[in-house]
Amino acid sequence: MLGDPDINLTTFVQSSDTAGILYAYEVADACEADNFGYKIDGVLVSDFVFPAWFEAFRKAGTQFDYGNHIKKPFQLLPGGYISYFDVATGGGWQQKTAEKGSSYKYTARPHVGSRRERRRTLRDQWLISTVKH
Repeated sequence: MLGDPDINLTTFVQSSDTAGILYAYEVADACEADNFGYKIDGVLVSDFVFPAWFEAFRKAGTQFDYGNHIKKPFQLLPGGYISYFDVATGGGWQQKTAEKGSSYKYTARPHVGSRRERRRTLRDQWLISTVKH
């Protein structure tokens, strides 16, 4: 995996000298709904964002995701979400979700073992994966 295998990268959008938002560098969360996916050898895979999605200065016309559905930086497609940390309030990591669409289904609790769950779990509390034969 090339995006953020250690789940430790962020991008910072500074709104003033003392305020800004850290966004988790998650490449599929913003556009992960199945209706934005595509098939590889008959297997449905998630759309994903390019590094430009994390760059607030990018203008319209830039390709922000593989499927070319996203039109501006930090845009969330229906069913998409992103983890963020508001440095001014220091309220901890929060979840921003897209507007609810007709195919939208969101569960507040992350799936066990998902990257979203692991981001909220201290590294020394991670469970080691095992291979089942």
